[in-house]
Amino acid sequence: MLSNNTIETSLAVINDLEQIAQNHPQYHWIIMNILTNFVRKNTIHVSQEEATSNLSAKVRADIQAALTVIARRDVNKDPENEQLDLSHTDMRGVNLNRANLQQTNLYQANLAGANLTEANLAGAILSAANLEGANLYLANLEGAILSAANLKEANLYLANLHYASLYLADLHGAILNDAILDGANLREAKLSE
Repeated sequence: MLSNNTIETSLAVINDLEQIAQNHPQYHWIIMNILTNFVRKNTIHVSQEEATSNLSAKVRADIQAALTVIARRDVNKDPENEQLDLSHTDMRGVNLNRANLQQTNLYQANLAGANLTEANLAGAILSAANLEGANLYLANLEGAILSAANLKEANLYLANLHYASLYLADLHGAILNDAILDGANLREAKLSE
């Protein structure tokens, strides 16, 4: 019911799916997969050049709603050894404030200009992701894989990057004040001069 509908219908369906996931734990993971598939199919991955020219693209209301449900799900209902897949998605300018995206696959996701304040991205795969201008204030990126990620102008103030891999990451202009970097792999990372 999420395919080929008006945004209003999609919003109603997303709301119903969240209620089902909350009230019927046996459907929780199925619904999270439905929502991540919906996001992946309805966000067009754009090239790095296009993404850089428009950092804060307008996020469709139904995409934001689906991501909000995913981000506030009860992670205790997630099955062991399963991972949400939001790879190759265009989520520029999305609001994921306090989102729980622990262990999520965000490989090559475009999160430029996204609000990830206090988000839990511990162990997330963010390799080659575009986080240019993203707000990661107080975000938990412990053990996250940020290899070759674009973190230009990102706000990482007070972010936890304990044991994160920032190999080849571009950190030009990133705010790293009071960020926890102990154990982080910064090999060949591009830092501001």
